[in-house]
Amino acid sequence: MKAMLRRSSAALGLSCVITAGTATAQQSSQPMTSASPQSGQYDAQHRPITAGGTVKSGPIVFENFAAQAGLTSWRNVTGGPEKKLIIEAKGSGVCLIDFDRDGWLDIYLVNGSTFEAQAGKAPAPHAALFRNNHNGTFTDVTEKAHVTNERWGLGCAVGDYDNDGWADLYVTNLGANRLFRNNHDATFTEVAEKAGVDLKGDSADVVADHTGATFGDFDGDGKLDLFVSGYVMYDFKNPPVTGSKSVKSTTCQYRAVNVMCGPRGLEGAEDHLFHNNGDGTFTDVSKKAGVNDPNRFYGLGAVFVDVNGDGKLDLAVADDSTPNYLYINKGDGTFEDASYTSGFAVNEAGREVSNMGLAVGDYENNGHLDIVSTTFSDDYSVVFHNDGAGSFEDVSYRVGVAQPTIPFVEFGDGFLDYDNDGWKDLLFANGHVYPSVDNEPGWGMSYAQRPLLFHNDGKGKFEVVPAVEGSGLAVTAVQRGAAFGDLFNDGKIDVVINALDGPPLLLRNVDMDRHHWIDLQLVGGADAKAHGASPRDAVGATVYVTANGMRQRGDVISGASYLSSNDMRLHFGLGDATKVDKVEIHWPSGAEETVKLAGVDRIYTIEEGKGVTGELCRACAK
Repeated sequence: MKAMLRRSSAALGLSCVITAGTATAQQSSQPMTSASPQSGQYDAQHRPITAGGTVKSGPIVFENFAAQAGLTSWRNVTGGPEKKLIIEAKGSGVCLIDFDRDGWLDIYLVNGSTFEAQAGKAPAPHAALFRNNHNGTFTDVTEKAHVTNERWGLGCAVGDYDNDGWADLYVTNLGANRLFRNNHDATFTEVAEKAGVDLKGDSADVVADHTGATFGDFDGDGKLDLFVSGYVMYDFKNPPVTGSKSVKSTTCQYRAVNVMCGPRGLEGAEDHLFHNNGDGTFTDVSKKAGVNDPNRFYGLGAVFVDVNGDGKLDLAVADDSTPNYLYINKGDGTFEDASYTSGFAVNEAGREVSNMGLAVGDYENNGHLDIVSTTFSDDYSVVFHNDGAGSFEDVSYRVGVAQPTIPFVEFGDGFLDYDNDGWKDLLFANGHVYPSVDNEPGWGMSYAQRPLLFHNDGKGKFEVVPAVEGSGLAVTAVQRGAAFGDLFNDGKIDVVINALDGPPLLLRNVDMDRHHWIDLQLVGGADAKAHGASPRDAVGATVYVTANGMRQRGDVISGASYLSSNDMRLHFGLGDATKVDKVEIHWPSGAEETVKLAGVDRIYTIEEGKGVTGELCRACAK
């Protein structure tokens, strides 16, 4: 029993540490982790480091451009201000999607809901689709596009599931999910039930909390399949509070303070894998494929990605307070559960942690995809280093990420080369889940938190970029989902963050570097019969770019971060290089192609088998 309690104390879930009787898990010793319950810090003004710790001057990397861009007319609304129940605390994701195919990224922000709205006693909050106006501003076209999703929303994923060349949108909810099919005329049609991916369940009162979603062609037939992770089963008539039949504990506490219950002690929800039938419908093959989550772990982030370089998409799932899943694609329609054997299930101390978001990228430029998992406070975000064969090692302390992240509660995360030097940097979107932390002056934590940006030094280390007062890195909010992409087609990666109970953040990249770059928009499917087929949006493609004396890797991915989806165009910073030496594309069909580029600082469209078919060069027009 003591060993079980010790393990519980280290894996602080999204919502609480469960106690049993009078012996609390929080009171047990923590010899297995260097993160301690007293990990909070204060700055010189005695502000918690999670909200303070800013500097007066220095290089400014991001500015919060949300108001100027017109995004602050919308706000997230999720539950009540006290966050008494777990479904009120998780927040929602954000997707970057070029829904009208004009070459500019639009923004879709998922919204939560309230108990009054769920009971029909108040208007329901709705999601927002902001169309890019090409001039630094965005216009809310949600109602016109028919994507309001007036349900309790959690996550979203972008993918062209019907291979018609137009991006579609899947939205996960507490209860039935939505699949918005793109109509090619700036509107969508909701088809989830018809397609067989709504997961509405059998009861209106007891529903599954669906979270992360990811599209990927796991069986190589050229059609995007869909994976949806499940978090908890929620009973509206018997909400998970202390003493209810939904909670398997007598007390729910964090640091000896009563808090919301969960996820530990709550019934988990299953994960689902849907096979694309090619006729607009999907078939649930979760159990057959071996990814149905019989353990009922608390799934959050999810992503299809090839971790062992065999050309087949594997599947990674971030599980809160329970071990992560890593499923290796066997190539026969099934997966092998390699969660523990790969080293991805737990951290270096052998502990499961409260995994939430997943960042995927080759931060060493060695051709291997590494994964970073965000976690709760009193623990550290885990950098899983990939040996290239799909075996992972926790190198968080070694690379400099662990210690700075311990006081924060990290949700969204992503690799981004913010200064275009050719090395992938790392950003975390942060925010606590307990509003009451603001009333605990000894904890050194805040409810609203600032983002964390790490610069990659090119030598295997990450260094915290100081947050300059008044800049985007100093903005505090209860941050949740984060999506990364070149919103202004200027060759700089920006970040959109969905904040709980507030307006979104748009961290516009204003770094003063003068480095060069390229963006690649891949279009799959052309002339691929000899090799098989590729999804039209090329999800699953891998690109290697050689320039400036280095070889970088980029992968077309749907999903990842925390319940979000990034720009599918691949971005490569080139440093001072004025030309690209080589571009190698490994298409999902199995075809390999080498492409020559005319110059740098441009956005190229490359079609499978046809090479470069378009380019946008804003600087060239000046």
